[in-house]
Amino acid sequence: MGEVKRIGILTSGGDCAGLNAIIRAVVYRATGYGWKVFGISRATNGLMARPPEFTALEIEKVDRILTQGGTMLGTTNKGNPFAFPMPDGQILDRSEEIIEGYRMLNLDAIIGIGGDGSMAILRKLAQQGGMNLVTIPKTIDNDVDITEQSIGFDTAVNIATEALDRLHFTAASHSRVMILEVMGRDAGHIAISAGIAGGADVILIPEIPYTISNLCRKLDERQAQGKNYSLIIVSEAVKTEAGQAVNCTHAFGEMRYGGVGQYLADVIHECHGAETRVTVLGHAQRGGTPSPLDRLLASAFGVAAVDLIAQGKFDRMVAWRDRNVIDVPILDAIQQYCVVDPDSTLVRTARGLGIYLGD
Repeated sequence: MGEVKRIGILTSGGDCAGLNAIIRAVVYRATGYGWKVFGISRATNGLMARPPEFTALEIEKVDRILTQGGTMLGTTNKGNPFAFPMPDGQILDRSEEIIEGYRMLNLDAIIGIGGDGSMAILRKLAQQGGMNLVTIPKTIDNDVDITEQSIGFDTAVNIATEALDRLHFTAASHSRVMILEVMGRDAGHIAISAGIAGGADVILIPEIPYTISNLCRKLDERQAQGKNYSLIIVSEAVKTEAGQAVNCTHAFGEMRYGGVGQYLADVIHECHGAETRVTVLGHAQRGGTPSPLDRLLASAFGVAAVDLIAQGKFDRMVAWRDRNVIDVPILDAIQQYCVVDPDSTLVRTARGLGIYLGD
């Protein structure tokens, strides 16, 4: 590869806190190399547009975005370019349009910020079109393998923990069981981290089975000890006791996780009799000011991604391991979905604190 002069950057998939901090770090580091940075609008959709939609990024444009949530570039988690839904109902492969957009901008490399699904699509595009790709893991679910932390996770845990802190007082005041339903897709990382930090009495995650009888026994034990309220945090992917997923239908018939909190409230009322209330935290976990840790990781990842381009190392993902930034093959990071290990330190910690986790 010759001298790098022009790099692109895009954010793909669901938004989260810390994305703008990555963009800022990339621009700062690339400017130090004397390179130009082009921010691609709305993920790969910007490369699909004609002419391609982008913003030339300079330090003056990104200097004040460190603490801003969301992404200044926009994003999307819909429309796989290899099977893209058109307004007339057709499904088209538009991958070559994206590759052509990359070439139209005369890019020497591109940095893709996304979760495992986005990285899989970006890698496939890069392999097909000879695009030089480096990726940065971001997802509040923290389910990308190899990296100990993905951008957005820490902020989401902070928000969920604060919600539990607030629910403590209203639960105690009314002698209620309060249920907090949090995101996480098929991994329970947010629930177990926030549950321990927020003093939950019950943590339910999809990786560990539970029974209603044992759950209610835990609530009965607390009541017998004179504790007139309980806090439960549950990951959205937790199934019913019978093993059925709890979903809700969104616009255009799309099925997504949602409703397990209300399911638990109903069965708890039947077996325990407690007055129960449900709070669904939802997209509040994605928004807001990024935590200091997310800003730090985002800055470190952004600098490291640019340095990989400078070294001519592509098809790599930056990752956090043992208090250092490392880089690994993208394929290694997306081959396996990272869920909570039932034998992990956090699970042992929760059990040691007397928190009911299931089994």
